[in-house]
Amino acid sequence: MQTLPDESRLRQILKEVLTEVLREQKDIFHDMIVKAIEDIALVNAIREGEGTETVSREEVFSILEKP
Repeated sequence: MQTLPDESRLRQILKEVLTEVLREQKDIFHDMIVKAIEDIALVNAIREGEGTETVSREEVFSILEKP
């Protein structure tokens, strides 16, 4: 019968595995972090916009179409 490693050894193994994954897949984690920051910024913009005056769609597009 095989014995289980103790908790400190399991933690060490987990840290090693996570470190290796982060090194090898850093572009994936970078993209996830960037998307999370963008989502936070969007939520903040929406909250800020909720307290402002409403404008028509035409007003928005006329501003966007200006050079």
